[in-house]
Amino acid sequence: MWEKGSRIKILVGHYGSGKTEIALNMALEMKNHFDQVALVDLDIVNPFFRSAEQGDVLKQAGVKLLAPTFALTGLDIPALPAEIQMVFANSEIHTVFDVGGDDAGALALGKYKREFEEAGYELIYVVNPFRPRSDSVQAVVDMMNRVAQSARLVPSGLINNANLGGYTTREQLQQGLDFLKEVSRATGVPLIACSGQEQALDGFDAQGIPQFFIRRYLKPEWMEE
Repeated sequence: MWEKGSRIKILVGHYGSGKTEIALNMALEMKNHFDQVALVDLDIVNPFFRSAEQGDVLKQAGVKLLAPTFALTGLDIPALPAEIQMVFANSEIHTVFDVGGDDAGALALGKYKREFEEAGYELIYVVNPFRPRSDSVQAVVDMMNRVAQSARLVPSGLINNANLGGYTTREQLQQGLDFLKEVSRATGVPLIACSGQEQALDGFDAQGIPQFFIRRYLKPEWMEE
């Protein structure tokens, strides 16, 4: 479903939103449609659950990974390789940016404002309303505004990633959908997808909102059932 729209997708979202998991799945899904796909790990805020951790998975699928030079070393410095410029210069490369979880993380985007505007982009905000600091419409709206201001880019879509892991119920999925519709009304930013594992979303009525089935790649060993 992500083959449509701008070739550059920028994913932002607060801690625990599931943004990085969606970024991985989005890049892998895009590889089904395009020869050249890249994933840029621009999450300089959260040292855990990073796209760069799945370098082998991405490489096997033919997705190019671009990450800060010191990613996964314990010394995270926002120093991206110079080759990041290729995702802007080469219109054949479809790219997903996985960006840090708050307005501080989004500052890294500001450096590339001109490049994003010239190439075209979609800034997509991922929300899990069952996470702290994302549990009220006003909290989400405030953070979206702060992220947009830091990034100096305009949000274009919302993804509903409402879940409580393996304990997610149909009622909670409905609560999440209703919640994101309120956020959409408050911001004017359209709700473009409901994401989740297929077993959770199977049979759920998303009321016309496209569903994006994702696979869990970042589940640590201590969470295994």
